[in-house]
Amino acid sequence: MTDRTEAKPTQKARAARRATRGASTRGAVPRQHGKVDVDWLGRDLLGTWAERRLAARAKVADPRYQRQDDLTVAEHRERVLGQLRMLVDDGAVLAAFPTRLGGGDDHGGNIAGFEELVLADPSLQIKSGVQYGLFGAAVLHLGTQHHHDTFLPPIMRFEIPGAFAMTETGHGSDVASIGTTATYDAEAEEFVIHTPFRGAWKDYLGNAALHGRDAVVFAKLITRGIDHGVHAFYVPIRDEQGQHLPGVGSEDDGVKGGLNGIDNGRLHFDHVRIPRTNLLNRYGDVAPDGTYSSPIESPGRRFFTMLGTLVQGRVSLDGAAARAQQAALAIAIRYGTERRQFTASSDVQEEVLLDYRRHQRRLFTRLAKAYAQTYAHEILLTKFDGVFSGATDTPEEREDLETLAAGLKSLSTWQALDTIQEAREACGGAGFLAENRLVQLRADLDVYVTFEGDNTVLLQLVGKRLLGDFAKSFKGASKADVARFAADQFFDRAQTLTGLRGLSQDVRDLGRVQNASIALRDRQVQRELLEDRVSTMVAEIAGRLRHAPKAQAKAAAAFNDEQHELIEAARAWAELQQYDALDAAVQRMPEPTKKVMTHVRDLFALTIIEEHAAWHLEHGRLSGARSRAVTSTIERLLQKLRPHALDLVAAFGLEDEHLRSRIASGAEGRRQGEAMAHYEALRASGEMPVPEKQAGARRGTPAPAVPESKAAPLPPEAVAHVEHEGAPEEPADGAASAPAATDEDALAESR
Repeated sequence: MTDRTEAKPTQKARAARRATRGASTRGAVPRQHGKVDVDWLGRDLLGTWAERRLAARAKVADPRYQRQDDLTVAEHRERVLGQLRMLVDDGAVLAAFPTRLGGGDDHGGNIAGFEELVLADPSLQIKSGVQYGLFGAAVLHLGTQHHHDTFLPPIMRFEIPGAFAMTETGHGSDVASIGTTATYDAEAEEFVIHTPFRGAWKDYLGNAALHGRDAVVFAKLITRGIDHGVHAFYVPIRDEQGQHLPGVGSEDDGVKGGLNGIDNGRLHFDHVRIPRTNLLNRYGDVAPDGTYSSPIESPGRRFFTMLGTLVQGRVSLDGAAARAQQAALAIAIRYGTERRQFTASSDVQEEVLLDYRRHQRRLFTRLAKAYAQTYAHEILLTKFDGVFSGATDTPEEREDLETLAAGLKSLSTWQALDTIQEAREACGGAGFLAENRLVQLRADLDVYVTFEGDNTVLLQLVGKRLLGDFAKSFKGASKADVARFAADQFFDRAQTLTGLRGLSQDVRDLGRVQNASIALRDRQVQRELLEDRVSTMVAEIAGRLRHAPKAQAKAAAAFNDEQHELIEAARAWAELQQYDALDAAVQRMPEPTKKVMTHVRDLFALTIIEEHAAWHLEHGRLSGARSRAVTSTIERLLQKLRPHALDLVAAFGLEDEHLRSRIASGAEGRRQGEAMAHYEALRASGEMPVPEKQAGARRGTPAPAVPESKAAPLPPEAVAHVEHEGAPEEPADGAASAPAATDEDALAESR
């Protein structure tokens, strides 16, 4: 994205201006709590590439880039095609390409900008990702200078829309088993690209149905009768008029569950000939006489190195999923501060939805996860930029990058679906209306859990890496070291079986929930619980696999038996990375923002621990009493975060023009204010009808005076820095007002 940005007022200034406009409802001036520095936190969330993100958000706010819900599929596709051309016109797509070709060599900034486009239209984000993050990136990272000079300039200018043809109808995740072949003809010095059977058709490809002119096709390279495995080839597929070239065929995938602004389709090839030099030959080449050579001798390592260069798709999906969650939570929390239902504590005024504890739990726990994912993504993006810029490009760093991207992409895209759905339900019927965006946003993000690597498969890759690292830790270890490890494992298991660990927790807590809560809010205790789950699960799996038979079939069966546990261990590892990222961010924050964000971190950690409470109980990591204290501590944290909910979503920096959701615009607050004013006028005039039950009980006596109701709620912008109604003013230390909890909070926060 371009770095050109206009000077804009701060978030607080915008909130204050909107508050002045919207604060026409009657009542006393609300108390200020001012516990979160929204501007500071917002800048911190923008991360290293803040200018790129802000420039992209300016596009998100531009109606020309925004999704229109009333278009046909054909019209939507044409609109997104035109939007992509606009991105080219302002140079926004050039950031990652070489400076000598007019690019910026800014790999991290490029992704930071593109992932923001999910809030304009996910179809635009993904179609641009296909063109530049897959098709163009494959030429850049798998090709050499000839390919860069020949193919990249028209790709960068979008003169050649392209497809990334890896997945086949018969093989998606198992790329090594694809059926398409590229057989070398030494006499003609050409490769023959061929689809030998229907299952080998390339499928689900963006730009394949209509717009693609060329494609990077992944096929098994065969020369001199030897299959050298999957390689990438640059293959023209259509002429300037959009007609198929000889031997090339395609089909349209048709209407999908989402992302219908992208022309996904299938490609197949009938002995299509391309020059020998169209092999993208960074990791494998074929001489004119058919001799194959590669700088990487091992076929397996060569294959995974090649795929590893395409990791940026997973990185960008992780960031886009986090941004979509921020939007959904901003919509639901804004609405929740205005919408009122039921008169639980007053005869004349309904309760604000967000004051219900269950409503807080369904949104605030997911808010904590969104914060953890956002900070974890910044670490992932920084690591990606270091590797692809060459600053930290080592085999170890690449392996770490691929593992982290696989783990975080899996959790964030799954969580995006969960969060958007929960936000939709939390907004009731209004959340189901297209004008409020949640339903369509979830539909568009549904496939994020599948493409760029199915999440379950990706977590299995993470799990295998964990097992590999575990095995390496014993390489060269003495028998005494191994014996000590075995003894520790035996002692740990004995503690679990006898309940000694849980008993020691109960002794330390002295039977008081307050003591248990203090311990659980200790960041060292939190991390130990999260880390211990990972290491214990990996050690247990490794111990069982150590005795697996060596025969291939039996070894595969033994590994299959451990698949569920392995994936759970990988998930636990990714959760630990998110916790570490959030905790590190909290440590650098200024007070009093740090105090509030410590509650967010605690809520994230305890939510994860509560989700896996059965494991912690089974393994003796938590006593029964302390496990119950996890839940009660979460309840207290929800109370603490309630006054700060609007500030925490305001820090995401998503304004009305980014959200484009009527229920997040203050409309509900105005409607509630109108209704309240109506009933208050009736009461003031004495014309308010008396309820039947009350009239029957007090027949013959004058109706009692009704206490004056509180002020009608302000729109969400107007209360972005205002304490929620009905809550006592928070003490200076940020603790909840209950005196009995003050000591506990002070002790917990000192840790």
